[in-house]
Amino acid sequence: MALMQTDLPGVRLHGRGKVRDIYEVGEYLLIVATDRLSAFDVVLPTPIPNKGKVLTQMSSFWFDYFKGFVPNHVVSTKVDEYPNPLRQFRDQLEDRSMLVKRAIVFPIECVARGFLTGSGLKDYNRTGQVCGIPLPAGLRDSDRLPMPIFTPATKAETGHDENISEEQAASVVGRHNIRKLKELTLSIYSRAVEFASKRGIIICDTKFEFGTIDGEIRIVDEMLTPDSSRFWPADRYSPGKPQPSFDKQFVRDYLERIQWNKQPPAPDLPADIVSATSAKYVEALRILTGRDLQ
Repeated sequence: MALMQTDLPGVRLHGRGKVRDIYEVGEYLLIVATDRLSAFDVVLPTPIPNKGKVLTQMSSFWFDYFKGFVPNHVVSTKVDEYPNPLRQFRDQLEDRSMLVKRAIVFPIECVARGFLTGSGLKDYNRTGQVCGIPLPAGLRDSDRLPMPIFTPATKAETGHDENISEEQAASVVGRHNIRKLKELTLSIYSRAVEFASKRGIIICDTKFEFGTIDGEIRIVDEMLTPDSSRFWPADRYSPGKPQPSFDKQFVRDYLERIQWNKQPPAPDLPADIVSATSAKYVEALRILTGRDLQ
């Protein structure tokens, strides 16, 4: 059963994002990943079954994997360990929610890129650079970069995040903080790339969010999911063109085929597109974590 939106009477709603519903629970926040899907910055009317569970379970795996390297905000992902008033909503929360500590979140996205594609490719084709970082001439779509680069972005409440330079990011969060965030972003990315490569997955790029709790920098929100990263199957990698990926590619391709104008309201998705997209998310979880969907 897909979950398009949560309804937790008596629990204070903090806000709804494109995918997540966030509630206030005393000193904590409750983050619930729904099965909503956005494409071209518009939330679609058709949910993708299991998508929210995949996002939560994959994030939980990575938070735990990296906890000795970078602390995170997770208190628990088990409904039985949540405050008592939340347990009556088990059917909405089980396997797709996290109880987390509140953090003061840095107002930027921290992006690591190891390959050239997406907005980075557009930037490169226009300027020969990505976020102000010069790159060698002659690179093609999906080419591996000489070394991973840190390309921060603004965080948009609506619409698309906007790439900015490291200098611009420093003016937002401070020079000391941006140095630390860059170091963490590239270190986590390189470790994740090595881990994923042993499982036949290329992590093209990924974005992280960081915040402070009691003055300590922690990673927050989600981590290395198909929504925050581009995962490519290594055995099908062929630079010079877009790559197949473990995300909502089926949805984007379908919307392009029907020539939707990318303005709301978005069209309903056919059943075959929904099932194929859901299967891709679940497959990514299984391959990367070695775990079946809970």
